[in-house]
Amino acid sequence: MSKRSRRASRSAGDPVSLGDAVAAVGKELGIPEPNELAALTAAWPDIVGAVIAAHAKVRSVRDGVCTVEVDAAGWATQMRYAEQQVVERAASCCGAGVVRSVRVVVAGSPQATSRRP
Repeated sequence: MSKRSRRASRSAGDPVSLGDAVAAVGKELGIPEPNELAALTAAWPDIVGAVIAAHAKVRSVRDGVCTVEVDAAGWATQMRYAEQQVVERAASCCGAGVVRSVRVVVAGSPQATSRRP
């Protein structure tokens, strides 16, 4: 029996595994599955290249928007130019739709220190 059919067959009072509960909350918040985020993070140097990866880190992914924090404004420009390639390469390693766009913030800027992903 698949996880999906097990979830569908549960009644409202049945216990739910912690993994299923966390996955459900994440889905409601627009956060990708943990394995998708781990795949994106692990493949990041291959997606953007080793040089850019040294200056740009994945900060979060929410509703298909990958927020990337860079250490200087010049790297933000590089990331913005490479957005389409990042989306395409991320789709090949993590699946289509996990990353649909890229939001770039510069470390230390008010935008980077806000709590919003």
